[in-house]
Amino acid sequence: MKRWRIAGINFEHFHMGDLLRQTFDHPSAEIVGICDEEVTRMAGVADRFGLNVEQVFTDYRQCLEVTQPDIVILCPAASRHGEWVEKVAPFGTHILMEKPFAASLAEADAMVAAMKPTGKLLAVNWPLVWDAGQQTAHRLIQEGLIGEVREFHHHGGNRGPLYHGADKTEHEPSAAEKAASWFYSREQGGGSLLDYMGYGATLGTWHLGSRVPLEVTCTWDHPNGLEVDEHSVTVIRYSTGLSKTETRWGTFTDPWTYQPQPKCGFVLKGSAGTISCYDYEKTLRVQTLSRPEGFEVPVDALVAPNRNPIEHLIHSLETGSPLIGPLTLEISRIGQQIVDTAYQSAVQKRTLPLLG
Repeated sequence: MKRWRIAGINFEHFHMGDLLRQTFDHPSAEIVGICDEEVTRMAGVADRFGLNVEQVFTDYRQCLEVTQPDIVILCPAASRHGEWVEKVAPFGTHILMEKPFAASLAEADAMVAAMKPTGKLLAVNWPLVWDAGQQTAHRLIQEGLIGEVREFHHHGGNRGPLYHGADKTEHEPSAAEKAASWFYSREQGGGSLLDYMGYGATLGTWHLGSRVPLEVTCTWDHPNGLEVDEHSVTVIRYSTGLSKTETRWGTFTDPWTYQPQPKCGFVLKGSAGTISCYDYEKTLRVQTLSRPEGFEVPVDALVAPNRNPIEHLIHSLETGSPLIGPLTLEISRIGQQIVDTAYQSAVQKRTLPLLG
């Protein structure tokens, strides 16, 4: 059986720790190297995963040349996704890019173009895909339980990106830390809209069967003189009706500890029923024509290869099986179109037809 060599490059997004943990735990994978321009961002990772000094790099070229990975995990700032794919692609490795797809549709298309000469796979990881509720809701949709899905209503967020380190270690950020972080930089793709709206737009597109909207209307709030938003609300018009997605940094609690109000997650409306699917909850709430009073459905127990992106990507590469919807470039690109249009709508303060 092939042993998959995986390198983690660029630690700007704290999800790198989670993805390296999944790699370390996979029986057919090994971490062959880690790399970041700032050594401090890799602090403790080498010890945690038993890496030696020869496997820790500050130059991505040296990392790739020495370790010869099959797969590279990339976790750069949102505004640098295109830059990093263009750097890594010539080395002929598959790439798993941590969400979002890109900072813009043009950048997303440039990433796809950079990968084409290599014939290697580019996948986009949306962590919410690995919540059992999302996969259960999609299974019920595919089984026709609520008919044709016509609307999604999404609320996504947490207390804020600097409150959490790798493995969700809690940390109270200072004003200086916010000022220094790419999450709060407009130039680097910060803000709650770009951090969380991709979840709603991309997973919503998945549940709607890849339907493409007609137009988008968005507004946002930049509190306390910040240059990025901490709260946005977007209405998306389809031929089947209106959907919406709301993003917020500053929820009362984090949804993985205690669900805030309003709850984070999705409500899906079909032609013959509804499904509410809230993040990390153990049951879904369903209404159907035969049971309009509603009933609870326990979430599925997730099994390999659908428990996390590392095992899912490796399984796809080994068997040729398709990636789960949101990881594909087709669905992630539609999500990116919606996000781009929402961003411009907020800037221009008007409704816009779908861009791209």
